[in-house]
Amino acid sequence: MQAFKPSSAVARYFDLAILRGVGQIMFQGHAGTGVCFLAGIALASPIMLLGAVLGALIGPMTARVAGFDKDQIEQGLFGFNSTLVGLATLFFLKPAGLTFTLLVLGCIASTFITWLAMRFLPFPAYTGPFVVSTWILLVIAHAIAGNSLDVSPASEAVAPGGFIEQVLRGEAEVMLGANVVTGILFLVGIALSDVWHAGMALLGSIVGTAMADYHGDPTQAISIGIYGYNAALAAMAMFLKRKSLTLPILAALIATGMTEFFPKSLGVPALTGPFVAASWLMLAVIWLEDRLFGEARWFSRP
Repeated sequence: MQAFKPSSAVARYFDLAILRGVGQIMFQGHAGTGVCFLAGIALASPIMLLGAVLGALIGPMTARVAGFDKDQIEQGLFGFNSTLVGLATLFFLKPAGLTFTLLVLGCIASTFITWLAMRFLPFPAYTGPFVVSTWILLVIAHAIAGNSLDVSPASEAVAPGGFIEQVLRGEAEVMLGANVVTGILFLVGIALSDVWHAGMALLGSIVGTAMADYHGDPTQAISIGIYGYNAALAAMAMFLKRKSLTLPILAALIATGMTEFFPKSLGVPALTGPFVAASWLMLAVIWLEDRLFGEARWFSRP
């Protein structure tokens, strides 16, 4: 019995800290969700799977060495931002010594930013640490190597399929993979943890994709799900805050508008920045609403 304790502890740590960290990318502290997400990433891009796995390992390991809260580590709260940094690094940059150096440093930085945000922000940081770390990482890469490490952009051919395929690619684009089956795997993974959350992810991508269609946004961007993923995340975040349909739909609309704004106005990849900004805006409005009208609601209750 003694001989099996170390391996058992390693397996438990992998389950709780690593796979849950991957699942937390879409708010699910569930190992099965993490497995589905990794399968979806592998289907979209094996090299991005390598980045995701490295990030999923580096985040919790950094948190553990730094002495961060053990329960938070096991919930996966120090894994999801670093996982996203890892896969995004190998999405934007070619595999090279500098790339992997920046990947490791970016994952470590995102873990410390996550810890700081938990301590000092009055609201959830969501994937903000991933966005900040990746933007800085890309700036450093370009300052050192110019454009030599940049991954060539994908073909401009419009992805086949109709509205449903666009919506499913929107789910996949949460982790930078424009693949219908990847989107299905992501939804299945979320549903393993919570069916309502999967429903909100689907609703958000539907709203975002429909809004982009209505606005006449670029066909190529719509076809690969660019306007679905931030909307999906924002809808889920608001449903977690308050069980409702109105708030998730409104958050999805705002996130989509911000997705339209980011590339044109800032010249950087939007990543999940629109989701974070839209969710923070919604949380601020909810906070203000509660302060202004919370007491009146109690008195008006029948």
